[in-house]
Amino acid sequence: MNSVVRIALNASVEQMERLLELQAMFAKVCNALAPIAQKTRCWNRVALHHMAYKTLREQFPDMGSQMVCNAIYSVSRASRLVFQHPQSPFNLLRLGDKPLPLLQFASSCPVYFDRHTLSVKPGQLSLYTLDGRMRFELALAPEVEEGFRSKKLREIVLARRIDGVFELAFSFSDAGDVQPDQLDAGANGEIPEYVMVEETV
Repeated sequence: MNSVVRIALNASVEQMERLLELQAMFAKVCNALAPIAQKTRCWNRVALHHMAYKTLREQFPDMGSQMVCNAIYSVSRASRLVFQHPQSPFNLLRLGDKPLPLLQFASSCPVYFDRHTLSVKPGQLSLYTLDGRMRFELALAPEVEEGFRSKKLREIVLARRIDGVFELAFSFSDAGDVQPDQLDAGANGEIPEYVMVEETV
C-alpha cells in the first residue's frame, strides 16, 4: 500500500530565499536537459544520465552532483507522463512521426530529493541547498516515525503550495521491490501545471 506524508517547512525569510534559489536552479537544469530528451526521443533515466550528466555538471557547477541526478529523474518522469501515458494528448501513438514538443519547466517546479540530499533524524530534518545544508526542527507523530523505519521511501518532493509555504512530500510503499518508474501508470494523464508543452511546427 502506498502512502504520502506531507510536512510543511516553517522557513524563515532567509531560508525561503535559499529554497526559491534552489527551485529556480533546479528548473534551469531541467530546461537544459529537456531539449536533449526531445531531440533523442529518449527519457530513460539511465540513458539520459549517460548522455547529459557530464555536460550538466559543467554547465551548472553550483548544483551538486546528486541534485543534477535528481533533475535528470524529474525530466525522465515528466517525459514519461507526457509522452507515454495513454490519456496524454501528446502520447507517442498520437504524435506518430511528428516532432516531439519541448517540455519547459517553470521556476516553481517541484524539486526532487533523495537519501543523499535530504536526511531525517529525531527532531531534525536536513536538506541540500546551493550554499550548504539547511536544517529544520521536526516533530513527527510516532506512526510517521515508524513509517520512515519500516516502509520503502520512493520519492521526496519539495513543492511550493498556493499559500507560498514550502512542503515536503514523502512517498512510501510497502512493496520493497517496487520502483518509482513503475508507479506512474496511476496518474490521470494530465500535464503537470509546472510543465509547459511547446509544440514544434
